[in-house]
Amino acid sequence: MTPRKKSRASAVISAPIHYDAIVIGSGQGGTPLCQALAKSGLRTALVESTHVGGTCVNEGCTPTKTMIASGRVAYLARRGADYGVRTGAIRIAMQRIRRRKRDIVNEFRSRDEQAIRKTPNLDWIHGTAKFTGPKSVEVALRRGGRRCLSADRIFLNTGCRPGIPDLPGLRDGPFLDSTSIMELGQVPEHLLVLGGGYIGLEFGQLFRRLGSRVTILQRGPALLAREDPDVTRAVAEIMRQDGIQVLLNTEAARVSRSGSKMSLDIRSSADAGAANSEKKPAARSRTLTAGRVPNSDALNLPLAGVATDVAGFIRVNDKLETTAAGIFALGDVKGGPAFTHISYDDFRILRTNLIEKGSASIAGRILPYTVFIDPELGRIGLSESEAKAQGRAFRVAKMPMAYVARAAERDETRGFMKALVDPATGRILGATILGIEGGEMMSQIELAMMGGLPYTALRDAVFAHPTLAESWNNLFTHFQE
Repeated sequence: MTPRKKSRASAVISAPIHYDAIVIGSGQGGTPLCQALAKSGLRTALVESTHVGGTCVNEGCTPTKTMIASGRVAYLARRGADYGVRTGAIRIAMQRIRRRKRDIVNEFRSRDEQAIRKTPNLDWIHGTAKFTGPKSVEVALRRGGRRCLSADRIFLNTGCRPGIPDLPGLRDGPFLDSTSIMELGQVPEHLLVLGGGYIGLEFGQLFRRLGSRVTILQRGPALLAREDPDVTRAVAEIMRQDGIQVLLNTEAARVSRSGSKMSLDIRSSADAGAANSEKKPAARSRTLTAGRVPNSDALNLPLAGVATDVAGFIRVNDKLETTAAGIFALGDVKGGPAFTHISYDDFRILRTNLIEKGSASIAGRILPYTVFIDPELGRIGLSESEAKAQGRAFRVAKMPMAYVARAAERDETRGFMKALVDPATGRILGATILGIEGGEMMSQIELAMMGGLPYTALRDAVFAHPTLAESWNNLFTHFQE
């Protein structure tokens, strides 16, 4: 009888194996990087502890935006009468929403897995890695056993995971994080969201649309605290219009439980305002913790000479080099903006520098992002607050979405458009689009910025009517004086 051949991922090898490169973590930077390194002729190992695709495919962008699409359908169905379409009572099939999400995640993950398996010169090792020396790692294999590896270059793409706040009583019973909330089989009666950042707002609005009562607690005076004040006020108003209770200047003090009921003791600052009058949201509630922490603590980084900041994010320079020669970090684990497109650009910078022998840098790159609330918040370049902090001269063009014909025709006029322009050159410094298709609209501004176009090029362009794009004709006639 012929013995069954062991797979590359499960074979247990005691002697160290030397590679030209080891990539630890298969996120949106590590997955294309390991393939590019292998295709360039370098013997490469990819070490992944859980599943290929990283946060984006498995617990982040793909599943959340899939579920948000379901929430938007529910929202539009309830608004049917506004458009002259009458429907019956809306019923949410949470398990069907979950099944659709799982199917899309599995499809995306399978594509990445197949691409990795088909790449010559690339070994995929399923396990958890930690450093044993400057250029050596030990992998605890998922199927048992250990494998020792060494490499000339090592790349860290281990990402982040949900963080658990130090909140008395929280660990005494079940609570939700940004991963487990997407596995719910039923819509919670009341969702308490700790934190008014991107994650908290997206999930808060989603579950409100699916039928939950939602309370968002924000420790500071504004949601999305890094945005301009007019943006944070408008976002808070949108959340409240959707029936979400927003408590600003408020923090959780203690979680208490009695049978199936949970209550949350909260503390509000004296100037929090009338919106914070409810002190103890309580019911058959579930608590969502929206924070994230870097996956660096189990890597034994001191043995490799790799330094982190106080929060555990790996320190890198503009070339993504860590404090240890030959070791690089990319994606969320290095800190900074935690966006998939940034992780992928990190990969391109490493490919340019190490394979193509170029000289790329993360310094000065344009940062676009979208917060997938509804309406979307698309952001590119400088905000007003950032421009003022830098002492930049600028003009502001601002216009409500109600002035956009296409938005009015679709009866989705919440939000506004705002762009910053250099008064000397006329070039666009940044833009904020809080409105329907805000992310797509922001991308048009990004293209203009990449091409160095003055704002007049958009103001005077001939766009098809009626499209959202023709709003640029109007926006750049609404400069604030």
